Amino acid sequence: MTLDFDIVDAHQHLARLDLGYPWLGPDAPIDRYHGDDRALRRNYSVADYRADIASLPIVASVHIENGAGDPFVEARWIDEVISAYSPLPAAQVARADLSATGAEEVLEKLAQIPSVRGIRHILNWHPNPRFTHTDRPGIMGEPAWRAAFARLEPLGLSFDLQVFSPQLVEAAELARDFAGTRIVLDHLGMPPGRDEQTLAEWGHGMAAIAACPNVVVKVSAIGTIDQHWSVASLREVVAPTLDLFGPERVMFASNFPVDGLYSTMTDLYVAFDELTSSFDRSEREAMFAGTAQSFYRLPPFVAAGSSVGD
Repeated sequence: MTLDFDIVDAHQHLARLDLGYPWLGPDAPIDRYHGDDRALRRNYSVADYRADIASLPIVASVHIENGAGDPFVEARWIDEVISAYSPLPAAQVARADLSATGAEEVLEKLAQIPSVRGIRHILNWHPNPRFTHTDRPGIMGEPAWRAAFARLEPLGLSFDLQVFSPQLVEAAELARDFAGTRIVLDHLGMPPGRDEQTLAEWGHGMAAIAACPNVVVKVSAIGTIDQHWSVASLREVVAPTLDLFGPERVMFASNFPVDGLYSTMTDLYVAFDELTSSFDRSEREAMFAGTAQSFYRLPPFVAAGSSVGD
């Protein structure tokens, strides 16, 4: 592996089960699209994350909301974790349902938490109930949802956009309509299959959203969308993504512990290393650290040559 520079993991999760995570509860189904996740139904701490990153040169990370029942409780807890353990993690993205009554007030409260940089409202919709995260399509076009979304830019908050590939054209319309709002497309746009038709639809949607200069993309959750991945299978979606967005608008991320269901962290970053081997050092530094540092406004100590103590 030739990753001899500092890495920012732009998408990781922690869990404290006493906070209540519906998707990790003992009665939650195990036949969802990301596979049997019973191995995740445990506490996952900073110490566990450090053990997973092992000797990788990961110097900072961004915590993404993990679906706790009360988003304020989760955000306040992560803020305490960041105060104690930063830069692993160094900042967080909190959860808010932009469709809910009072969503704008929720955003204002979350924006007051020092470590909060952005918001995620998972929007994946699919007609197959094994896949869908929402109860209806078209949420991004709903007036109430858009009114709450409009508050992000004035509050200095970015948006983590998580959708399936058939929703990418709709997402591009959102990005164009809110050109001042910084958006990161999570998980490569999540094509729900690898057949020719799905990949063609994904490519069309990715081209549409890549044309929006306020959007960057995460190469992340690769196992979630390709559980038996290989470098060759990843190249089908990673290579076009890098071509469309360019290194300055790409960030690599682990999605751990979820992607620990499919590989080790080392295996994951070995694959990322191979997939970017044709790029020069400055481009790789952008994809592995610089884009995430800039987008999430991470502290200045996250820089090439820095080190993280225990």
